[in-house]
Amino acid sequence: MISLDVATVLLQWATGGLLFLWVTTRRRTVGIGYGWLLRATYGVMAAGALWAGRALDPVAVRDAASAGVVVAAAVALVVSVVRRRAGVAGVREAEARRRARVEVTVATGAGPLPHRAEADLGPEFPPALDLVAPVLGAVGLVAAAVAADGPVGLALVRTLVGAAFLGSVSDAMLLGHWYLVQPGLGRGPINELNRWLQVLWPFEVGALLLPTGMLSVLSGSIDDGYGGILGWFWVACAVTTIGLSVVTTAALRERAYSAVMAATGLLYLAILTAFGTDLVARLVLSG
Repeated sequence: MISLDVATVLLQWATGGLLFLWVTTRRRTVGIGYGWLLRATYGVMAAGALWAGRALDPVAVRDAASAGVVVAAAVALVVSVVRRRAGVAGVREAEARRRARVEVTVATGAGPLPHRAEADLGPEFPPALDLVAPVLGAVGLVAAAVAADGPVGLALVRTLVGAAFLGSVSDAMLLGHWYLVQPGLGRGPINELNRWLQVLWPFEVGALLLPTGMLSVLSGSIDDGYGGILGWFWVACAVTTIGLSVVTTAALRERAYSAVMAATGLLYLAILTAFGTDLVARLVLSG
């Protein structure tokens, strides 16, 4: 009915995380170090997917795609480091606005923020480069879905939607921590990732309910081995995930900086329940 293997789950996580890294970096408002953190983290996950695939359950195209994700993430990371002097346009503009406000407020008499021509800074990191890795990862996930048990169309939907679902919640939590490094960052980037989590949630839950799916577990047609407890645990995870996301939205409406930290804590919990939503279903339906 569904496949559960370490290599595919790690590739899903890496692919979704790198996709939503691009969603954030394309706006050129988050500091350059955030990209370094995520490219390195998800590159390691893709390397784990490659190792697990070759050692445990080889699928040639998926494993080749995992290798491609590792290389693409590494190349993007190297390019970003090489072009670090240019920084990020949105960050420079925000710093200039803050400096101007401070000068007006304290009347220090300091001159305006020195202008640095783009030619002096060199070219910035091109955000489109962050799309290469998730595109390669998606190819590998399609291959994994085709190689899995059960209807191919349903496997494709569950695998690809699951990747985006896990990636959006993971990146939202990691971005929440980045506000400690870049406290002047606006709420837009984290709100965007949280909205994506809310958009993807019904598709994730719906795909797992489609027959043969979790409705069969809840009705007792499929024995979860624990008297139905895992089925209801899955329901609790699914409902709690969207509930935490909605509360995160409310928290981010508060003006205090501590609201971002509160939202990050809520997203920590949402990662646990989101993985419970995806992995518990896969565990039960693969039995």
